[in-house]
Amino acid sequence: MATTPTKLRIKQATERDISVVLKLIKGLADFEGLSHEVSTSEERLHETLFGSSPGAEVLIAYSAEDAVGFAVYFQSYSTFLGRPGIYLEDLFVLPAWRKQGIGRLLLERVARTAVERECGRMEWSVLDWNKAAIEFYESLGAQAMDQWTVYRLSGAALQSFGSDTD
Repeated sequence: MATTPTKLRIKQATERDISVVLKLIKGLADFEGLSHEVSTSEERLHETLFGSSPGAEVLIAYSAEDAVGFAVYFQSYSTFLGRPGIYLEDLFVLPAWRKQGIGRLLLERVARTAVERECGRMEWSVLDWNKAAIEFYESLGAQAMDQWTVYRLSGAALQSFGSDTD
């Protein structure tokens, strides 16, 4: 296990961090057993994170010069509240660096962003087998939205359904 990070810093990712972001994405996919689903590239990340219409923002946690975790989030919207929200797409800390408060610091920074932007809420999903993450989130006061089921349309199904049929 790594020592407690003494020089921990959280920074907003820039274009120069693309390779670090991709490495962390692959680390997350490996942890979740989904490495086979990663199809992005540095070029695609550059366009979607820093191009003309960025789709998300990224925070990176560093211990000294080592990237040890990240958070990826984007703006959502609540019609009931009539206010923006933040959706946390990914929160990941490298296994050797867990249980040192890094995930909490990343999550706090995203929450601070939500407060600064006057968002009505912050939401995310967690895999049901990730008991450690569930316990962590519940310890913060987060509530599971048990009455909701997440649906996804992707790949060939999305292409077929979203194709122009006129």
